[in-house]
Amino acid sequence: MVLDRNGKEIHESAAQAGFLGFLYRNFFGRVLLRLLRSRWVTRLMGAYMDSSLSRPRVKKALKNGLDMEGVEETVFKNYNALFTRRRKDGTFPFSDDPLDFCSPADSRLTVYPIKEGTAFPVKLSPYTAEGLLDSKEEGAYFREGYAFVFRLCPEDYHRYAFFDGGSLLSTRFVKGEFHTVNPIALEKLPVFHRNCRQVSILETEHFGRCAYVEVGAMMVGRIVNHDKTNFSRGEEKGYFAFGGSTVVVLTGKDAVIPCEDILKNSSEGIETYVRAGETVGRGQ
Repeated sequence: MVLDRNGKEIHESAAQAGFLGFLYRNFFGRVLLRLLRSRWVTRLMGAYMDSSLSRPRVKKALKNGLDMEGVEETVFKNYNALFTRRRKDGTFPFSDDPLDFCSPADSRLTVYPIKEGTAFPVKLSPYTAEGLLDSKEEGAYFREGYAFVFRLCPEDYHRYAFFDGGSLLSTRFVKGEFHTVNPIALEKLPVFHRNCRQVSILETEHFGRCAYVEVGAMMVGRIVNHDKTNFSRGEEKGYFAFGGSTVVVLTGKDAVIPCEDILKNSSEGIETYVRAGETVGRGQ
């Protein structure tokens, strides 16, 4: 279930849920899934989405109520141009209070405490900080902090921002199998263990050291990050090419306290819909 900040339920695409249900709950669907998550299929789909052959999908997507608020272009030569659309000013409307911890993307948010020796769940899939970061040393730093899991859907704006000013300490790409991040997938497979991801360790001005992880999903062949060593609050960090995708932010002990409504929803297995720049926590 997904709720907005007023407690109203948000319904996702029934067609997408039906297709994913077939892939994960049906024997023949799982056979097809093995093919779909291969890298050559991802590259082929990416080439199609970059070509003019995908233009009919643009019209259909616009009819389905895609978020076009403040977008600088109105005519798109292919589906990926629409999917990676950019807002006119290239920035995100963040709170003026620097201690407000804001969402880096339009997404469905779940927050989990990171406890020593245990895994935090991403829906039904257990995941440790060490496993997500592919580093025992870096993962240990975030014990007693929080994992903010921002899940993007195809209809969302697929550019994401820095939630604070600061500097980049390190970045690396962790290989994996491309896979969906929709909750249906988590009933059968430990999805995040199989996804490729870009791991960045940031030193931020108001929240200390944080990990910022972009997770690729099934048929997302590109996680595109801008080359920045230093960055400012609300500045665009990068974008996802075609597909649903996820951003995970790990914060250290006593660095950020999540908003009460989001903590309550998360404890009940409910995602909270948030917009980029919306306050989701408070720095200490």
